[in-house]
Formats: sequence, C-alpha cells, structure tokens
Amino acid sequence: MSTPFPFTAVVGQDDLRLALLLNAVSPAVGGVLVRGEKGTAKSTAVRALSALMPEVDVVPGCRFSCDPHSPDPGCPDGPHEPGAGVARPARMVELPVGASEDRLVGALDIERALAEGVKAFEPGLLADAHRGILYVDEVNLLHDHLVDLLLDAAAMGASYVEREGVSVRHASRFLLVGTMNPEEGELRPQLLDRFGLTVEVSASREPDQRVEVVRRRLAHDDDPAGFAARWADEEAAVRARIAAARELLPSVRLGDGALRQIAATCAAFEVDGMRADIVMARTATALAAWAGRTDVLAEDVRQAALLALPHRRRRNPFDAPGLDEDKLDETLEEFGGQDGDGGGDDDPDPGPDGPGGPGGQPEPDDAPPGDGDAAARPEAGEGGEPRPSGAGEQSPVRAAEPFRTKVLSVPGLGEGAAGRRSRARTEHGRTTGARRPRGALTKLHLAATVQAAAPHQRARGRSGRGLVVRRDDLRQATREGREGNLVLFVVDASGSMAARQRMGAVKGAVLSLLLDAYQRRDKVGLVTFRGAVADVALPPTSSVDAAAARLESLPTGGRTPLAAGLLRAHEVLRVERLRDPARRALVVVVTDGRATGGPEPVALAGRAARLFAAEGVASVVVDCESGPVRLGLAGRLADELGGTAVTLDELRADAIAGLVRDVQGTRRAA
Repeated sequence: MSTPFPFTAVVGQDDLRLALLLNAVSPAVGGVLVRGEKGTAKSTAVRALSALMPEVDVVPGCRFSCDPHSPDPGCPDGPHEPGAGVARPARMVELPVGASEDRLVGALDIERALAEGVKAFEPGLLADAHRGILYVDEVNLLHDHLVDLLLDAAAMGASYVEREGVSVRHASRFLLVGTMNPEEGELRPQLLDRFGLTVEVSASREPDQRVEVVRRRLAHDDDPAGFAARWADEEAAVRARIAAARELLPSVRLGDGALRQIAATCAAFEVDGMRADIVMARTATALAAWAGRTDVLAEDVRQAALLALPHRRRRNPFDAPGLDEDKLDETLEEFGGQDGDGGGDDDPDPGPDGPGGPGGQPEPDDAPPGDGDAAARPEAGEGGEPRPSGAGEQSPVRAAEPFRTKVLSVPGLGEGAAGRRSRARTEHGRTTGARRPRGALTKLHLAATVQAAAPHQRARGRSGRGLVVRRDDLRQATREGREGNLVLFVVDASGSMAARQRMGAVKGAVLSLLLDAYQRRDKVGLVTFRGAVADVALPPTSSVDAAAARLESLPTGGRTPLAAGLLRAHEVLRVERLRDPARRALVVVVTDGRATGGPEPVALAGRAARLFAAEGVASVVVDCESGPVRLGLAGRLADELGGTAVTLDELRADAIAGLVRDVQGTRRAA
C-alpha cells in the first residue's frame, strides 16, 4: 500500500485545507467542491485528509459500518444488538467518473427477489463510504442523475434502492468532496448549490514558492515513508485538534447577533432559498469549534460567507463564481454587534496553536499551493487563441445580447451520453420495449419477464403460487430519452464579416447557441477561419464557458478560406469519433457563404462540404449575408452540406421550431 502525501506537508492552499478540516469537524456542513486548474493539489489534499480522520467503531461483519453503540435499526445486515465494536480507520471511497447507478447505490438480485422473495442486496459505494469520506474526482463529468443520487444521499444521510416493488434502505452519512477543473465544463447551478462549501485553487506564479512545491514532492517520491515520518508530529497534532473540535462542537453557541449577520449577508447577496443560511450557520459554528471557542464571532461569519456563498451567486452559465468582499464587510458591519455577540469588536480568543492558526484560518506558508504536480499552463497551441492573420486584422467586437433559442436536434435515434438534445436509447427515460440483457441486468421489464417465464412453468415443476423464474427469462427494459451531442461551430472571421455591428450580431447568435448547448448538456467545439488558415480555437469540450471566452476575444479580417475551415472541422470530427464514437455531431457553420483566396476557392469549398453530406453529418448554415443585394451563397453551401440554411433573424425563438423540422426533413430526404 502506497504512503499518501501528508496533509500538513501540502504547501499553501489555506482555503482548501480549512474547508476540508471544517467538514472533518462537522460533516453536517455539507461537503466541499474544489474548483481549479490541473496540478494544484486538489486530489492530494483530499486523499491526505483521510489519514487525519479519527478511527470509527463498527459492528463486526456489518457491510454498512454500523455504529455498535447506536446501530441502524433498518440496516440490511441487522438487527444489531448494542455492544462492543471493532475499531478501524475511516475509509476514503473514490467514485470513478464512469461508475454506473448500481455501482453507486448498490444492486438487488432481481432473479432471487422474483423467484424466492429474498432481498439479496449487494452494497454500493454509498454504503462503503458511510462514516468516512466519499471523493468524486471530476464531479462535473459525472452524469447528472448520478450527481443527483449522490447529493440526495448526502443530504438525507441514507440511500434508498427501489426496484420493481422491492425496497432497501441503509444509512449513508459521509464527508462529500468533489473536485473539478472548470475548463472541462461547469456543474448546473442547482447542483452547485447542494455542495456546502466551495474553494477556488490555483498554482502560485512565484518561482520561490514553486521551488518548495517541487522540493517536497520529489522528497516524498524518493522516500515516501521517511517523508511521512518527518511530518508525523504535525499530522498527529491536527488529528488531535479535529477530535477536540468535534467534542467541543455541541457546546458552541450561535447567538442572535451572528444569526442576524448570516441572514443579512445571504439577503444582501440575493442567494436563492435558505440552504445558504443553514450552511453558513453550520460553517461558522465549526469555525468556532476549530478555533477552540464556544462563541461564534463576526470573523467566523465572514469566513463562512467566503466559503459558502461564491458558488451560489452564479446566475447564468457564463457567470464566474465570486463574492464582493467590500460589500460583505459593509453588511457585517451594519448588522454586527447588536446583542453583544457576533460583532467582532472584542479581541477574539486565538484558540490553540498549530495547524489552522488563530481564528480557524490555516497558518500561511512561505511555499506555494500544490503537491508538486503544479506546472505553468502550456502555451496556447492549436487549441489556443487563433493565430494572427496579418494585414487587415481588426480588434475583437463585443457580442450582442444573447437570446433564447429552441433545440436544433440531430435526426434519428442515437446512443450517446445522456443529455437534452436529440432522441437516444438511454438508461433513463420512457420504456419503449424489452430485450435480453447484455451483461448485468439493470432495468427489469417485469411484464416481458413474466411473459417469457410463463410457458415453462409446468416443465419446471411449479406446484405453488409462486412463479419459477430463471435467468434466461429476465428481460432488460429498453428506454428512450435524450442525448447530448457535439455541437461544432465553424465561424467565418474574415474581412467580409468584419463590419462591427454585423460581427456583434453574429457573436450574439453564437453565444445564444452556446447557452442552449450548456442547457442541453452538449460538448462544444469552435473552429474559425480567416486570412489563409483555419484554427481550432477550442477543441471539443464540455466547458461552454471556455467557448464563450474564446468567441468574445475573436478578431476578424483577411480573406475567406471557407474550404480550410470545413476541412479543419471535418478533421476535428474524425478525431472526436475515435475518442467518443457514440456521440453524434451537429455542425453549425456561421458564414455569409463567400470563399476567397487560392485557386478555385468556391469549387474547393463545395468538395469539402460534400464530405459532411457523404457521412450523414447533421448541419446548419447560419446565413450572415446582409444588404439589399444577396447572392444566396450560404444557401448553396447548405445544399452541399446536406443541411439547411437559416438567417440571423430566423435563428430567434419560435423561428427555430420550423428550422428543426427542416433539418430533420432534409436528412430524411437525403
């Protein structure tokens, strides 16, 4: 077994360490979401925390880690009589991105349930994590329904498995930690709100601090056991302080003054609902206990707000989480000190020395945040900003106000990742039929199973009322829902599009479609062409925010290499099919249809477009041509692509409904 990197040896990252420690003191805080770039000690700090958690007493042989002093009366392995237990370290369970619903919540043996009436239950990761840590790396890449199940269990402290009238419930209370890189896509605001605290992390840009990160990481890799031994005293001190804070927590008093500050702060920042108030109250209480105090002070409320409110301020997909600290201080000052507590005017008790420092904030470190894996961001290459096109380039134009659009769907029935755009066979949705299961049975089609077993009852010697069911009789329900697609934008940024008002409208239209892609759980990509080249401004990603940022900074000017743009888009699709063959693509070409530069540019663009038509790729051309005289070049391009054309005006709201029918009708006719 490998020796983990010590928690106290993580350099810097004060907010990250504090948020994790507060949840270790009070799991009721609701978990931590850690957002940040790659290589910033996110995973290292979480894994290191498990070594600091106090040991837990469990009932011997119980698969659900019941507390022997207060066993769960509904435990599937119970009932348990109160008594002595066995001590073991608190577990840290990792949920992989590709986990199934059965792996997360557990699975029933449907065959035994139907044939024998026995609740044969195989526990999932939620049972393994009970009274420990559940760690979800890249939580933003999990399917939404898994995130919903995960957060529901964390909120209720129990997991429920319901299958065809058979129900199993077990306790599931854990410290939930999720990490994510915002460049790979955001969580929905509704899911962000379910995490108690959030922390933004980034690597230091100071050379001296980065040197210390590398020095500690190399020392650990060379001699993990020896490195851990050098930090053993610090680890023991933090472990003891967590235990002491847990004991003190029930004695901490949250006065009316502090409560008033919490309520006023949440109201001032216009957060939705009451979850923020409750999380702030629990966090402020944990901060006081961590500092060794029994009263909550204004500084605890302020720190709680900085951890609990930023991600709840996100109003739309392109808003970055954040908090105005000046406004926070004004609110706390206005509503502080009205009943003698919570005002923060008195000199606070700094609490015990050691990791965490005065007032609950971890002591600053002269070295940088990170775990040694931090590195400077790579220079923008093919996936970075578009290369300059030379003479005639104009500065970027701001996008016009985005507007609501309706769905552009890919025709047919797919089998891609769950989403909200095109029809697909999915694990969740309406039942459309039944088939023999391939591998483990996940969704039983009860009627089809009974129908398959009925003709064989006499041959199987049935004598009672029960139905004799065998594995060959089981039928898997086939379901139809919606999938997410790859929406690849191919944007003309040449001189013919460079009129500022016109380009602003074009960017506004693309921004609107990006917003629609976010809401429908699509991946997006951005190819631009101008001058003599086409660039992949953004490779296919789940981060619609990144696409919006690249679009905003897109300059214009030069000739119109339409063929180069289409060929580059075709290559992007070819590579993406190898990575994710089940995800279908929708190509949105934003252009006036002109093609200039090089020999026979129009003919070459036509040949490039016919590659998409030959492969059956769904496509839409957004016609940006303006003026009294229109050449209709975008319409011709759409015909070559085997798709349809729509003007910027037709792209709005209700006009899209007709466009969807046109896209689907064109593909069927082809």
